Amino acid sequence: MSESGNEEISEETIAKIEQVTIVLSQIGEDSTVPRNIRRAANEAIDALHSDIGSPAVRASNAISRLGDATLDPNCPSHARTRIWNAVSILETIND
Repeated sequence: MSESGNEEISEETIAKIEQVTIVLSQIGEDSTVPRNIRRAANEAIDALHSDIGSPAVRASNAISRLGDATLDPNCPSHARTRIWNAVSILETIND
């Protein structure tokens, strides 16, 4: 990793980010999911695609935004399961 923050991101990490982005986009567009949970999914996508921080930091920020959504009693089980799957993938991203 360079000090300028322009480190190369592995193709594996890019693939994981894209996979999570697809899952979270589907949640964000699902009208059966409460608005606050769709918002959390969209904020997590924004965190992943931010230019600030390493991929691991961005993944951690995305996980943070998704944490409360899974605890929401109004979160449908299908959305909760998909969020957990996304978080599992994000947890494997490291520097």
